[in-house]
Amino acid sequence: MNFSKHWAATLDDYVIDLAWSPATGGGESGFLAAASSSGGITLFNAATGAPGPLLPGHPDGTNCLAWLPPADSPPAAASPQLLLASGGQDGCVRFWDATTGQQTAVVKLGPSWVEHLAWITPRSPRATPGPAASAPGSPLLFAAAGKKLVALRPDGSVAHAFPDAPKTITALAARTAPAHAGSGAPAPAPGQPEAARLASACFGGVVVWDAATFSAVNEYPYGNTIHALTWSPDGRWLVAGCQDNAVHLWIPSEELELHMSGYETKLKELSFSHDSRWLATGGGRDACVWDCSGAGPEGREPLALPQAARTSAVAYQNRHGLLATAAADGTFSLWAPLRKNPLLAEAKLPSPATQLAWSAADSLLAVGTEKGQLFIFQTTG
Repeated sequence: MNFSKHWAATLDDYVIDLAWSPATGGGESGFLAAASSSGGITLFNAATGAPGPLLPGHPDGTNCLAWLPPADSPPAAASPQLLLASGGQDGCVRFWDATTGQQTAVVKLGPSWVEHLAWITPRSPRATPGPAASAPGSPLLFAAAGKKLVALRPDGSVAHAFPDAPKTITALAARTAPAHAGSGAPAPAPGQPEAARLASACFGGVVVWDAATFSAVNEYPYGNTIHALTWSPDGRWLVAGCQDNAVHLWIPSEELELHMSGYETKLKELSFSHDSRWLATGGGRDACVWDCSGAGPEGREPLALPQAARTSAVAYQNRHGLLATAAADGTFSLWAPLRKNPLLAEAKLPSPATQLAWSAADSLLAVGTEKGQLFIFQTTG
């Protein structure tokens, strides 16, 4: 395997979020969206690094980005819609046409910052096999600002406004329903319903919502702040990174929860491998990789990937087994965790990485830094 720098760019401020557009024609992403904390959003050509439309973003600062997911079965003559959503410190969600660079809709949620976005395409858990069952529903964007959570349609209209959370919403995580056979989507875990779920966290716990009916299906109390939330790709595990230097895990279909404490710092870095077996975490100097097979990681020793400074980001590939990590001293590393000698590549960046993002087919890795540098690395072979 070869790993090399493909292209680089510089933003005007701290790189606060990165998002690759959906795969084009079943292959790679066409665009990389990069948001700086000052508010602007730049679209780059994924293959060449050439800057495309510069979106004005949010006047008080942009916080998060999310691309509209592709339809499972688009009409043969239709081109995929390149729609990007962004959330900002102005309390707004904005929708952008990536082809023209024009804003298509804006929704004001209130005075609080919009810090979390998640697209979900709900499907009916009672669907029967056949053409009707494979047709997806309309995609919805779930957006959180302060205590407010809403579901928005791609045209910016409100599909549903949830009751206010008891505290500020600190994380969202989407579990998309499995698509029809042959789509390449992961199959649901045994006993897991074929229904899309949204998990929302705040101080005091997590609520899991049915994304189609907007009803609460699970509530999990937790007596501290939750900073990060993720589902395993197969939908079995729901994992939280917590303020009390711990990782907390639930298996909703089995009514089981696990807890792993003793980290050096609060937990903000979580990433699952594509097969849902391995969970990478930060929370200290070394990156840890936990085995989530069988009964799960509680009581097991993790694989420790040593770094010289606190881990600042972790990101598994979407379809393969490589893991990227970053450290607070500016070191960036690429690992094959299951190999005898797991470290594949290492580089020292001009400033610490804030964001890591793999492209749709895993051939490109975007790394954004505190000082606005953007590096795109390429894997071949």
